[in-house]
Amino acid sequence: MELEELKRLAVGMLERAYCPYSHFPVGAALECADGSVYTGCNIENASYPVGTCAERTAVSTAVSEGKKHFVRIVIAAKTEKPCVPCGMCRQFMHEFSPDMEVICLSQSGEERRFALRELLPHGFEGSSLDCCK
Repeated sequence: MELEELKRLAVGMLERAYCPYSHFPVGAALECADGSVYTGCNIENASYPVGTCAERTAVSTAVSEGKKHFVRIVIAAKTEKPCVPCGMCRQFMHEFSPDMEVICLSQSGEERRFALRELLPHGFEGSSLDCCK
């Protein structure tokens, strides 16, 4: 998929965000290795820890459809500077595609690009559990 279309999808998800408490909408568009795309938005809950971020919504939807290899994700927010994913999202995405590209967009369209390993250089991996076998 063309990057501009992926950006458009992520920005479009801002309107679907359910954020009555923070008023901080976030949208995401995730491109899988096979070219399929899954979108997500943040979904808050009055019990704050129960909510989920846009990135995890998109990844969870993709995984529930059998996808586990991702090329890139675009994350859009209505912010002055590009909004990078939180630590929990970084670890969640790392589980499936530690080398994926992460593109973060601001409200004005300013972007920052990262390799996920750049955002989470020492992610916890399945091999971290080898001591427990």
